Amino acid sequence: EVQLQASGGGLVQAGGSLRLSCVASGFSFDDYAVGWFRQAPGKEHEGISCISGRERNKYYPDSVKGRFTIWSDNAKNTVYLQMNSLKPEDTAVYYCAADPLPCGSSWSNPLLVKYVAAWGQGTLVTVSS
Repeated sequence: EVQLQASGGGLVQAGGSLRLSCVASGFSFDDYAVGWFRQAPGKEHEGISCISGRERNKYYPDSVKGRFTIWSDNAKNTVYLQMNSLKPEDTAVYYCAADPLPCGSSWSNPLLVKYVAAWGQGTLVTVSS
């Protein structure tokens, strides 16, 4: 059974940093991409990062590119999301997710939210101005 457990959210001032963690079990990082979505109040889920494959392909939409970094530690079955230069508009509940769909721009497609194979629980990130 594919399982994901996210952690690391919290309250931070604008310009600050947070690191999210997603511990995975039940699958190989070679077979599934792992990514992060977020949902701000009153808004739809937004795919903001993913990583997959032996080549560790990565994707970031423009909204977070240059500020967020995703990487995996296969020995710990953990995917991390380092978030720097945080802005108030980054405030959202962040979810990690896993799916066989290879990492790429498709992870920003809102339709993917309906079909993602597995979700972790959300972790709240609040950025104060």
